[in-house]
Amino acid sequence: MRLLFVAWMMIATLGLADTEFAEPKPSIDNPRKFVFPITSAKLEDINHVLSSANNVMKFYGPEKTEVVIVAYSQGIKALLKKGRPKIRKRVEALMTYDVEFIACHNTMRTLKIKEDALLDGVEVVTAGIVELIERQLRGYIYIRP
Repeated sequence: MRLLFVAWMMIATLGLADTEFAEPKPSIDNPRKFVFPITSAKLEDINHVLSSANNVMKFYGPEKTEVVIVAYSQGIKALLKKGRPKIRKRVEALMTYDVEFIACHNTMRTLKIKEDALLDGVEVVTAGIVELIERQLRGYIYIRP
């Protein structure tokens, strides 16, 4: 029975193809750069973005990536100190891997959110959408999970 299981596992993995890296291959000197938006306050949407960022870093290795997450509109709630504790912990954990979290000041003004209400380490920019544009122009790949 065990031999049958091992044979089945070998056959099952033969169909898997490894991702072929584009040149130049990801490295510390040439990291893959990604920018993700968070625009929704829905728990499932925020978790999807955070999981996607985490998966990218796991695949390439955190030292071979530069990951930026820009929160605007209702998504800014993911970056609040008094927000959902599980989300706060996930954001803070990603920060330990140098993931940049950026909040939109325009959204903060509209929703009457003060800068001290944001998690420590969150950067504030004038306009989240403009930050997404500028990051793409600097070579970041826009990922909308």
